[in-house]
Amino acid sequence: MPSPDLTVRRLATLTPADIDALSAVLIDCVDGGASVGFMQPFAPERAQAFWSRVAQGVASGERALLVAEDAQGIVGTVQLVLDQPDNQPHRADLCKMLVHRRSRRQGTGAALMRAAEALAREHGKTLLVLDTANPDAERLYEREGWQRVGVIPDYALMPEGGLCATTYFYRRLAA
Repeated sequence: MPSPDLTVRRLATLTPADIDALSAVLIDCVDGGASVGFMQPFAPERAQAFWSRVAQGVASGERALLVAEDAQGIVGTVQLVLDQPDNQPHRADLCKMLVHRRSRRQGTGAALMRAAEALAREHGKTLLVLDTANPDAERLYEREGWQRVGVIPDYALMPEGGLCATTYFYRRLAA
């Protein structure tokens, strides 16, 4: 169950303060060993550049960005890639599910997942796909009803180096 002061909302645009807060979450996740596309050492400027690119996708409608906030600010985020090829209008990719270490195991991830699924339904999506290199995230996705597809070994590098596998999941959504 999420913390009572946790809220999840969609950002239609990203302010400089949003980019700073999202950068802090991303940096915390990478510093904590999350394989989310970045290597250590991870400079704040790289995190801000990443979120500036995400802001462009949000502004164009290519992706939706959800954030989870508590009394101290943004503690988690997830993206829904809505823009898919012509033959896949029913599908979206869920990506960059990030939860600050101070907010883990408090329902933040589950709240973000449920909000992303609801948003996908609003956009007429009936199939979601994601991948993860994190065993804790795998357990969350399974608890939330996602189906494991399989594991690809040596898929990416961990932030400090060393290969890691990734596990793919999907979720069918009722219309």
